[in-house]
Amino acid sequence: MLPPCYNFIMLTLRQSSTRSVNKTAVLITLCLAVFVVNVSTTIINIALPTLATEIGASTRDLLWIVDAFNLAFAALVLAGGSLSDRFGRRPMLLIGLGVFLIASMGGALSSDSTTLIVWRAVAGVAAAMVYPVTLSILANVFTERSERVKALGLWGAATGLSVAVGPVVGGALLESFWWGSILVFNGAAAAGTLLFAVRFVPDSRDPATPPLDYVGLVLSTVALGTLVYSIIEAPDRGWASVPTLIGFAIAAIILAVFVLHEIRVEHPMLDVRLFTNLRFTAASGAVTSAFFALFGFIFLVTQYFQSVRDYGALETGVRMLPVAGSIAVASVLGPRLAVLIGSKVVVALGLVSLSAAFGWASTLSIDTGYWTIVGQMVLLGAGIGLTSTPATEAIMGVVSPEKAGMGSAVNDATRELGGTLGVAVIGSVALSVYRDHLHTESLPEQLQEPARESVGAALAASEQAAATLGQLGIDVGARLADTARLSFVDGFTTGCVVAGVVTAVAAVLTLIYLPAHPVAPVGGDPDDNNAKVPGGTSVVDS
Repeated sequence: MLPPCYNFIMLTLRQSSTRSVNKTAVLITLCLAVFVVNVSTTIINIALPTLATEIGASTRDLLWIVDAFNLAFAALVLAGGSLSDRFGRRPMLLIGLGVFLIASMGGALSSDSTTLIVWRAVAGVAAAMVYPVTLSILANVFTERSERVKALGLWGAATGLSVAVGPVVGGALLESFWWGSILVFNGAAAAGTLLFAVRFVPDSRDPATPPLDYVGLVLSTVALGTLVYSIIEAPDRGWASVPTLIGFAIAAIILAVFVLHEIRVEHPMLDVRLFTNLRFTAASGAVTSAFFALFGFIFLVTQYFQSVRDYGALETGVRMLPVAGSIAVASVLGPRLAVLIGSKVVVALGLVSLSAAFGWASTLSIDTGYWTIVGQMVLLGAGIGLTSTPATEAIMGVVSPEKAGMGSAVNDATRELGGTLGVAVIGSVALSVYRDHLHTESLPEQLQEPARESVGAALAASEQAAATLGQLGIDVGARLADTARLSFVDGFTTGCVVAGVVTAVAAVLTLIYLPAHPVAPVGGDPDDNNAKVPGGTSVVDS
């Protein structure tokens, strides 16, 4: 059933949708929409240490604050792509931006972790409506491969810009206002983008889109949710505990049922036939691995800068600019290099750069020089840019024009699946190592449990001890702070090892399975694939 506002939106926007398409304005609007969604992740990460102290969020809570958004996004993005194909991509974009605005404002007014997590999940639902639409509209407006490659480069650069702007703006807001101001910024950005979309974005759709596969939607959501829940809870329950292993088994069984259902159903939510194309499968795996590494790194490095190096929120945001800048530059260069030397080489080079960056970062210590970290971040950002945009072009290049929304949604799902698992796996591994290395037996009992929750809570407990226990408290607090920082760094470097291994394996698989140049799209014309790209025919009036 369509939302009540759908007919109203279609009626009031009919006139503006019949205007001639201004491609530049459309591209700016789509990049703004990408920016709004991506900045929601980067800006919340800069606030994690603040949330740990101001609303008492544990590391487990922090993982859910980040992953509630990612999980809802990843679980529903395929449905968002399918619904946008059927009912119109422009209405889906407008409704999604409106819901995102409401969720951001609701999150800003939250007074506890649970409420914030709920609003973050709602924002993730909105993101699932917005994000796949950006690529499918882009595919339908920029029909020639040469212009589409350039547009994709700028679309990818918007991701890099969000990585840059999110931490800096978030840091500035945190130093001047309360933590909720970062979500107010998100809402304001969504409102501005909504106005641009009303004015400039044309509608497009697939007239033959079948009904939504609700069974597939439920199965995929439950499978992914069970997997992420089991991973995040593993540090508390134990990685080899019965509840954790049962959770992994249930997720695997439901995933298998989902695949069987998608194979047999007449109109699947996910066309499994796409994965018979090696270019599509290898490119999807590359994107998943890259964002697995990126999201996990951002989750940890913001806490490292603020809790271990004692940088302020704004200083942390500024010091993260190298990774954002290199993502933006490499996102523009990557597609052009792929045209010259092939996607296989460029994507594999990006994944090797990522693996090297994490191998280097695994040597991090408390007193590692900042310029050394800059080198690690530049190498990491270059790897993301070289991997993501060419792989995205490869994914979109194997779907037929009418299925641009599905192809876009699959691409977005791979990103968010990677990011969701990256935060859950790398964050949970780091937390497990942190707790294993944090020896609190000699500390007063009232300090032991808070210290185990997070490095931020440990530092707050050390300050409390120094303030209330006299000279003994000063000594105990200093010892706790040192131990917590060392333990966090141990967890950080272990997480980097995990990310490095994942991206190295992905690089090898890319070299083996990813074709160097475009192949025939599924349901398309093999002879036309090098001249045209998906999405060349369905810009229509609403």
